[in-house]
Amino acid sequence: MIRIGICDDEACMCSRIKDLAVSFLNRNNRDAEFFLFGSGEAVLECREKLDILFLDIQMDNMDGMETAKKLRNGQFQGFLIFTTVLKEMVFSAFEVWAFDYLLKPIEEKQFEKTMERLFSSMSQAKSARLLVQRGCESSVISFDDIVFCEVINRKVYLHLKSSQVIDFYEKMENLEMRLDKRFFKCHRSYLINLNYLKSCNDKVAYMEKGEEVPVSRLRKKELSQAVFQYMKEWGN
Repeated sequence: MIRIGICDDEACMCSRIKDLAVSFLNRNNRDAEFFLFGSGEAVLECREKLDILFLDIQMDNMDGMETAKKLRNGQFQGFLIFTTVLKEMVFSAFEVWAFDYLLKPIEEKQFEKTMERLFSSMSQAKSARLLVQRGCESSVISFDDIVFCEVINRKVYLHLKSSQVIDFYEKMENLEMRLDKRFFKCHRSYLINLNYLKSCNDKVAYMEKGEEVPVSRLRKKELSQAVFQYMKEWGN
C-alpha cells in the first residue's frame, strides 16, 4: 500500500488534495494510506515512511522549502510534490529534488497529469531508485542501472550499464546519502556499485564492462571489507 502525506496549513487544501488523490487512485485500482499534516514541524515528527508527500511551500513558522531540506538531509527518499501559489518558487524546488509542483488553485487535470507521470516513474523503477533533477526535467534511475558515479567539481556523472552517462549538479556527500550500501566510495570523487565490481587491487577497481575506477590509498582496506560485507548481505 502506498503511503501518501499531505502537508498544508489550510485544512481545506489538505482535504482537496486528498479528494483528488482518492479519485485518481480509485480509477486506477490502487490503495493508499493518507497522513495529513498542518505544519512542517508535524511532517518532521512523523515516523511513517512516506512514499509521496504533497508539501505546501508557504506556511507559517517552518515553510515548505525549509521542511523539504530537513527531510532530504534526513535521507527522505520519497517523491516530493510542492503546492504553491507562486510560480517563481518552482525553481527553488529543484534544490530539494522535487518531482513536480502544482499551482494553486489545483485543477483536476493538472493533478492527474502529475499523478500519471509519477506512477509511471514508480513502476519503471525496479526497487531502489535515484531521483535526478536536470533543469525542469525529472528522471528516476534504478540503483541497479548505475555502474559507478563520478564527481567533478559539483557535477555528478552517472555511468549506467547501458553505457549512457547522465550528468547533473550535486555534492558528493548528498549523493552518498541518497544511495544504499551497495555503493562504496573508493575515492573522494568516485562511488562504485559493488554489484558490478569484477576485481580490484591497491590502486584500481575493475568494473564488469572494463571500466577502471581509481582507488585511493586510504580506502583500499575498507574496500576489501565492504566487498566481504556486501557478499554476506546481498548474496552476490
